[in-house]
Amino acid sequence: MVTNSHTMTSDDTVIGSIDSTNSSEEYVIADISADGAWLSMQADDAPTLPAWR
Repeated sequence: MVTNSHTMTSDDTVIGSIDSTNSSEEYVIADISADGAWLSMQADDAPTLPAWR
């Protein structure tokens, strides 16, 4: 069986948040239903919502 890694099911939970430390802010996107399924970038480098439309 072949699965599409871009297909979402009702069990998938993807969130985005800003992770702040004393030295920087990171924008993190994570699928909290799967271990190790996350990515991050400097918050200043993250695209803005209008850029995603």
